[in-house]
Amino acid sequence: MTQKTLIVIAGPTAIGKTELCIRLAEKLNTEIISADSRQIFKELKIGTAAPSEKDLQRVKHHFVGNKSIHDFYTAGMFELDVIELLKDLFSHKNNIIMTGGSGLYIDAVCKGIDALPRVDPQIRKDLTEQYEKEGIDSLRYKLQVLDPEYYRMADLQNPKRLLKALEITIQTGKPYSSFLTGNKKERFFNILKIGLNRDRQELYNIINQRVEKMVDAGLVEEAQKYYDYRDINALNTVGYKEIFQYLDGNITLERAKELIKRDTRRYAKRQITWFKRDKEIKWFLPGEFDQIYKYIKDHTE
Repeated sequence: MTQKTLIVIAGPTAIGKTELCIRLAEKLNTEIISADSRQIFKELKIGTAAPSEKDLQRVKHHFVGNKSIHDFYTAGMFELDVIELLKDLFSHKNNIIMTGGSGLYIDAVCKGIDALPRVDPQIRKDLTEQYEKEGIDSLRYKLQVLDPEYYRMADLQNPKRLLKALEITIQTGKPYSSFLTGNKKERFFNILKIGLNRDRQELYNIINQRVEKMVDAGLVEEAQKYYDYRDINALNTVGYKEIFQYLDGNITLERAKELIKRDTRRYAKRQITWFKRDKEIKWFLPGEFDQIYKYIKDHTE
């Protein structure tokens, strides 16, 4: 029986995953699963650099624009949905590509989500009050002290993620990061992991250019459209948060673009840190298509 393989293409934002994966999918005659916690929302196209209509016509994508920002969705739900989808896809495909920059979503499918303990409501209340009184910096400091490993990879701009990590850490007396490296679930398919990276300054230059293109493509107008929903977690995202500050009249558009570039660079750095901890990943440059394709063929036939 031919082995079934999930080919994971991971890497930081703006590294070049979309075009590479489309080319690979065309050559392998397969489909793509997006492991991106924001491209999943149909309203957020420009600010998440979602695949274009032309991209979607070239290769069938799953989990792109199939949820609304008003829907509750988690990495655990993504795990269950993808595993169910793969049962169908592997019935007529030997290889499926999954790509994205959301490390937690990728780990959810490859390893499974760890069962997290229930948190005492009083702990949650105390931390929420601290955040409301002292701001996000107080959460960052506490997390850095209690769980420096997760601090290095966390989205430090996202208070909900910080609050969750602190809740679990205080509840159990164990670092939240220790719950992210639990026992790996058995899967009915093989997993081949490939990482994309490039010179750091080169990546940062690409990020800066992409932000300019996003604004030219209508990022401000997209954010304006959903301004009334700015407190929804889906919009607590780099690109939108900064534009909301501009729309509030607190900063200029030039300053907003500077902040998006800075925060995206920081996010890319955290993504690289997350993926580098996974020793199963084989690293390539985005332009090494032939080498990547050969590596896939050598490990799937």
